[in-house]
Amino acid sequence: MPSFSYVAKMQDGRTVTGTLEVATQQVVLEALHRKGLIVISVKSQRGSGAKGGRVGMEDLAIFSRQMATLVDAGIPLVGGLEAVADQLENKRLREVVARVKEAVEGGTNFTAAIAKQKTIFSPLFVSMVKAGEASGHLAEVLDRLATYLEKSAALQRKVKSACVYPAIVISMAMIITAVLILKVIPAFKEIFVQLGADLPLPTKILIAVSGFAQKGFFPGLVFGTGAFFWARRALETPRGRLWFDGTMLKLMIVGNIVRKVAIAKFARTLATLVKSGVQILGALDIVAESAGNSVVAKAILEVRNSIREGENIAGPLAASGVFPPMVVRMIGVGEQTGRLDEMLVKVADFYDDQVDAAVSGLTSALEPIIIAVLGVVVGSIVLSIFLPIFKLTQTLAR
Repeated sequence: MPSFSYVAKMQDGRTVTGTLEVATQQVVLEALHRKGLIVISVKSQRGSGAKGGRVGMEDLAIFSRQMATLVDAGIPLVGGLEAVADQLENKRLREVVARVKEAVEGGTNFTAAIAKQKTIFSPLFVSMVKAGEASGHLAEVLDRLATYLEKSAALQRKVKSACVYPAIVISMAMIITAVLILKVIPAFKEIFVQLGADLPLPTKILIAVSGFAQKGFFPGLVFGTGAFFWARRALETPRGRLWFDGTMLKLMIVGNIVRKVAIAKFARTLATLVKSGVQILGALDIVAESAGNSVVAKAILEVRNSIREGENIAGPLAASGVFPPMVVRMIGVGEQTGRLDEMLVKVADFYDDQVDAAVSGLTSALEPIIIAVLGVVVGSIVLSIFLPIFKLTQTLAR
């Protein structure tokens, strides 16, 4: 049931706040009025909570797998939705499934009911359910959809996990360097001035860098923040996103991984839709929308336009320049033999393995490089700080 937070005033002027779990906002207002409270504001808390904020691929995969099992067992759709809603851990998805159940109970078909929940169920999900309902193979389609979501989530986890360690190490290196330059070095500078020591060249350079960083820290912070928001706004435009995605594909190492991820996602999504009975033009529209890279999406839409004019899939894919020759040949063979969905699955599985190997290799290569760079940077700073002390100790010893 939805939750609503409220702010109200008592008759003596005191402010009270709280949360109620009721069906609608009107029920909250009536309950507060009965208590003699003057309502200031009522806000829905839908999507909040420890396990209720975001609905991820794993949550949808669990929902699809459970629904497939129940439908295959012959349980009516309304009963299946009610049973699944009671078991889901994600609060937001549980509420959405309850609303879908109410819609189906009221006479709406399953496809139309989930299509109304656009923030949760993607066009791909809706199209596959529609094809499953039309063909009478809803359980099979839902099971296929669950497999697709599980594999897509696994691919995302591989890429994200590879970024975590380098990001943590680089962040720590930046923080340590900033603390040394902004706090530690100025303190040592005062000591060196008081001692009147003749500073070595590395120490002089380090002190100069520290002074520049201190003077330019806040202006630099303001400029950096402004540049960040400007770049973010620019990337939200179609032209900016196209440039960024194209640049990512051209990068030497990262671009190779980005391309493989995009191809794996393209192949698995198209295979799942084609195998579920979705028409090829509609399937390509959905694939382009969920591609995750605007350059790849543009190429897919060009392929769709070429197919609409009577061409096959392989030719336009080769002309796009985005897809490797091996992928194009396998898709061409799939078209000729009538086994397009099987070939696309093989392509997706192959590139999933390629992404796994590339990510593992990149992580293994980055780890010693990052540690070495961190050691050189921090070591150079520490050495530059202690060089005058060593020199002064030698002078005193004489």
